[in-house]
Amino acid sequence: MSDTAPDTALPEACPRCLKPATLCVCEGITAIDNKIGLLILQHPQEQDVELGTARLAALHFKNAVFKIGLSWPSLGKALGTYSDPKRWAVLYLGSAKAQELMPGREIVVLNRKGGAAEDQNLSEIDGVILLDGTWSQAKALWWRNAWMLKTKRIALNPRRPSHYGKLRKEPRRDGLSTLEAAAMLLSRLEKKPEIETALVASFDKLLDRYRTLRASTKVS
Repeated sequence: MSDTAPDTALPEACPRCLKPATLCVCEGITAIDNKIGLLILQHPQEQDVELGTARLAALHFKNAVFKIGLSWPSLGKALGTYSDPKRWAVLYLGSAKAQELMPGREIVVLNRKGGAAEDQNLSEIDGVILLDGTWSQAKALWWRNAWMLKTKRIALNPRRPSHYGKLRKEPRRDGLSTLEAAAMLLSRLEKKPEIETALVASFDKLLDRYRTLRASTKVS
C-alpha cells in the first residue's frame, strides 16, 4: 500500500484506518463499487493520525489506491498498473478559485494558465488524484511528480465549507478534507449522491468522537 516503510499502528489502534480505537469509524463501512478510480497520495510527513481522512476515504471504495511517499516515476508506478495520465484529473493546488472562474459550477477544469478551460467535459476520465497533507506538503507532491502535468487540472467550488469547522483551520474557504473532496468529486462524476452521503456520515462520526474525546480529556 505504501512506497515507504510499512505503517506502524499506534497502541490499541485500528489495523485498517490506524486511528486510536476510540476514534475508529471503520465498522459498518461498505466499500463502494466505483467506476472512476481514486488515487490518494499522502506526504510522508502528514502526521495527523486523529483527524486525517485520507486512509478513511480510500476504505470507502473498491477502486481506490492509497500511497505514502514523495514521488513516483509515473502514474502507473503510483497505481501499480498502467494508466494514461491524460485520462486522469488531479485536484490542483494553484491560486485559481473555481467560484470566481465559473460561479455556480462545483467542479471546474482548468487550463495550463489557471483559468477555466474551454472543454469542461470530464465524462471520459478514468480516475481522480488527491494530494494529502498540509498545503505546502501537497504542493511539494505536485512539483515532485512531473507526470501530473499530463493530467487534467480541476478545482472545486463547494457549496459549504469543510465540516472540520474550528477543529482545523483551512488556508482557504474552499479547502476541504481529503475525504470531503473525494466524496464531492466521485458523487458528482458518477452522479451518485449516495457516495457523498456515506463518506460525509463517516466523517461527521469521526469529528463527533474526536470532540467527545477532547471534552472528556479536559474534564479529567
